[in-house]
Amino acid sequence: MERIGLIDIGSNTIRLVIFEFDKKTGLNELLNIKTPARLSQYLTDDLAMNNDGIELLTQTLQSFKTVADKFEVDELHPVATAAIRQSTNRTKIIEKIKKDLDIKIKLIPEEEEAFYGFYAITHTTDIQDGISVDIGGGSTEVTLFKNKKLKAAHSFPFGVVTLQRKFFDNKDHNDKSAIKDMEKFLSKQFDQLSWLKNQKVALVGIGGSARNVARIHQSEHSYPIGGVHNYTMTEDNIEEVYSILKKSSRDDLKDIDGLSRDRIDIILPAVAVFNSLFDKIDATQFTFSRKGLREGYVMNTISERHPSEFKKENIRKDALYHLANEYGIEASSAEQRVKLAQSLLDQLIDLDKIELSEKEQTLFAEGAYLYYLGRFIDADSSSPHTYYIIANSMIDGFKHEDRVKLALLASFKNKSLLKFFSRETKWLKDKELDNIQHLGGIIKFVNALNISHTSAVERVQLEEDEDNDKYRLNVYYNGAPIAEEYQAHRQKKHIEKILKEDLSIIFTKS
Repeated sequence: MERIGLIDIGSNTIRLVIFEFDKKTGLNELLNIKTPARLSQYLTDDLAMNNDGIELLTQTLQSFKTVADKFEVDELHPVATAAIRQSTNRTKIIEKIKKDLDIKIKLIPEEEEAFYGFYAITHTTDIQDGISVDIGGGSTEVTLFKNKKLKAAHSFPFGVVTLQRKFFDNKDHNDKSAIKDMEKFLSKQFDQLSWLKNQKVALVGIGGSARNVARIHQSEHSYPIGGVHNYTMTEDNIEEVYSILKKSSRDDLKDIDGLSRDRIDIILPAVAVFNSLFDKIDATQFTFSRKGLREGYVMNTISERHPSEFKKENIRKDALYHLANEYGIEASSAEQRVKLAQSLLDQLIDLDKIELSEKEQTLFAEGAYLYYLGRFIDADSSSPHTYYIIANSMIDGFKHEDRVKLALLASFKNKSLLKFFSRETKWLKDKELDNIQHLGGIIKFVNALNISHTSAVERVQLEEDEDNDKYRLNVYYNGAPIAEEYQAHRQKKHIEKILKEDLSIIFTKS
């Protein structure tokens, strides 16, 4: 187990995040605190940070170091981006912090800052091709990646704070002429990069401004599940948020759900950047990654020490493994459940009793692995706890709709409860719900075949009795599966619904 404290010294905010890494439960965030320092506003005309800015930085780092010490971090990484990177007196600042606080600031170069954002996206989402955008206070990083490989990267010397000062100084936040001037400026800036144009890939937003845009849109539409990681919007959705911000007075902005109060004066420039980029690249979607520079930096640091961790090819598998460990799912029982479930499903498919896509089959296996993880909280209400944990957890590699389907499979108890949970989102149509019910029934049935957690059942064989239009399930076992035999007969109705025929179950010693 390792604890890493990361202080992200940005142009807009300074943030301390304390991470804990464990091979079983993965990378988890223990603490996340910030202060809206707005360091870029302390840069003078010659781009030197004035004494007020340096003093604010010193006080903040002193406070965050005290917090990190209390959490007993193994190592502290203070990393600085645009505000200090652009400061002509950056060497003096770094030396002063080292002398006064014994803190060594690492200056992140532009290309490295863009890389960490790309690294976080490609290691926590299933997006293969995309353009990332991370707009901070004083710079905006963009990258192009194909097949999760970095193709190009660039850092623009403007961010939400500098855009606000450049176009809206002494003006209303939604001044029409200022907005037009800003949009022309952004279009001209993005035209400098030929690799941005007409890519027709996903635009992926990371950072605080992107999160605020997602939360505003979710609030406007009473979004039924939690989290913005992997939340996806269309061009019309971005325009909708942009329009809300342009029509709202400054006082009205304070009442917009999802908008952080310390971003009220800088959110409109951020949305203008996203809107302009979406148009420039002819994006297919606008997706948000909750993981950005900080997570990318820490994940990359850990992977250097543990090369087997954070493989972008195993995102979903690793995420489910960590989630299962966090909620005490016994690995051997979960693997036994998946083995029996897949075997029975394959036989039902061979008999043309159920038809599924490859994606549905993958979700089925994942649901079988996590089945009833909510038992960790309370055994008597495992189903609802399981649904709400999975549906509202940020699971790397899962789109929101897939997350809900996974939650419905892993929590399946009966048809009534399935319909009750599905009404929360209203995302699934009749055919999809029928498939979820059948797949959930299979999982519940095979769970009965290992109810004692002894893995007594070795294999199952489904046969059709052509003489009387019935089916027989031969269950081959070693040991004494008394509880399994009782529970299997109780739950066989779920398989009979799929077969549309009676099912007899024969337990046979291997």
